[in-house]
Amino acid sequence: MSYRLNSAGAMGLPARPGRGLLMSIIGLCLFCSVLTRAANVSLAWNAETSPAVVGYAATTRIRSAAPPMEGRGYYYERTDWWNHILTIPAPRIVVIEDRDDPPGLGAFIGEVNANILVALGCAGMVTNGAVRDLNAVGNTPFQMFAGNVAVSHAYAHIFDFGSTVEVGGLKIHPGELIQGDRHGVQTIPLEIASKVPSASREIVLRRHHLVGLCRSDEFSIDKLREAIQEPELKR
Repeated sequence: MSYRLNSAGAMGLPARPGRGLLMSIIGLCLFCSVLTRAANVSLAWNAETSPAVVGYAATTRIRSAAPPMEGRGYYYERTDWWNHILTIPAPRIVVIEDRDDPPGLGAFIGEVNANILVALGCAGMVTNGAVRDLNAVGNTPFQMFAGNVAVSHAYAHIFDFGSTVEVGGLKIHPGELIQGDRHGVQTIPLEIASKVPSASREIVLRRHHLVGLCRSDEFSIDKLREAIQEPELKR
């Protein structure tokens, strides 16, 4: 199922969830797949200890295989991008599409850029390209979801921001709500975000019921069939 949202701040957007709801979404993100869309990217370091993250997408596109057509710098040439990030409501998640083929030759985000983004109210980033400086960034609250790890930034530079991007097969529009954890990254349509915590709790309870039965000394196939037929487990 596909959901398209306008740019952040445009008229007609559904109301954005409050921070309390966002915290509930972080803790209860066990959704039905038809309600969300997922990207094929992974946490860049220890998934065992990295907490879940949620925020609104600030999008940009980069290249790293060749120098930019104009200018001398790479990392900090487009400081206007920082102003754009602040137009997105906090908490923010930066979404970077690497347009090289193949992507990921150079890493735009490392220790310095990660700390800049933390200062700009960003909780993390998602890219189909590369990241680096994992140990240094791991000492910050900043989460990185990436296609690969690179040893260098190469010629990494921004050439566009604030447009629709595609990362890991997932199209993401500026201002979309994103959740990421050790399993990957997904978008949540704003119009259903307020329903996510209650729906997630129901799923958790159903799973606990079935798992508890499977671990019980009283388990039997007949009891499992009976439990699966219970109305609350079919919703």
